Amino acid sequence: MSVEIEKNEGVWTIIHNRIEARNAVDPQAAEDLVAAFAEFEQAPSAKVAVFWGKGGAFCAGWDLKYASTLTDNAAFQKELVEDLAFPLGANPAPRGPMGPSRLELSKPVIGAIEGPAVAGGMELALWCDIRVMAQTAYLGVYCRRWGIPLVDGGTVRLPRLVGQGKALEITMTGRKVPAAECYQIGLCEKVVEEGHARAAAEEMAHEIARFPQEAVLTDRRSIIETRGMSVRDALRVEWANGIQAISKEGAAGAGRFKDGAGRHGDFKAI
Repeated sequence: MSVEIEKNEGVWTIIHNRIEARNAVDPQAAEDLVAAFAEFEQAPSAKVAVFWGKGGAFCAGWDLKYASTLTDNAAFQKELVEDLAFPLGANPAPRGPMGPSRLELSKPVIGAIEGPAVAGGMELALWCDIRVMAQTAYLGVYCRRWGIPLVDGGTVRLPRLVGQGKALEITMTGRKVPAAECYQIGLCEKVVEEGHARAAAEEMAHEIARFPQEAVLTDRRSIIETRGMSVRDALRVEWANGIQAISKEGAAGAGRFKDGAGRHGDFKAI
């Protein structure tokens, strides 16, 4: 297996382990990653996932040794065009070439990024809800130099994070985007010392996991679902999502506050 899972209470760390290929993704790794995240999504006890690449590289992208075999037209048609094409209608999408890039999870994923997260690896980083990067980590559309486009959500997610102009500049030049710049432009949410990305991401995951989860997931869903809507339509969605959460756990939480929990901004005793 190219993927390992470590479970610590409600936090699952999903570890990509193809060190020999700097965690580049071939079809088997793609299948293994999808299976791991599907297991996380379906497990009632799992609350937050941390996605980390073993060996000092988050992910070097699509495995180009595998990609080079697709110069055979029959293999290209079968393995990419037919097997990975989006189906008509509302049918579930197959995995992406990079694996989980088409999954729409109901739970948060935090990317813990050490070293390169480039080409398709950058697309996997963008798929995460939050990115924690080591100071020496970097993103980049390195597939630019080999004539391979972004097909795992990069052209969709990147401009939503940094705006169209910056997304075009990063994508068309294929340049290296260091962690410090990623933080400045909104491509990551936290920068830590080299070697500490996983620990920092897991610490954040445990902080999220200890809160009442109905409200956490409701707010996450509303932020995602309302992108691009008018303010009025977005407010309707937020209300519909939020009122359910209040009925399920919000009123009980207010009761705990009334009885003395969490006073004076204390988030520890909740």
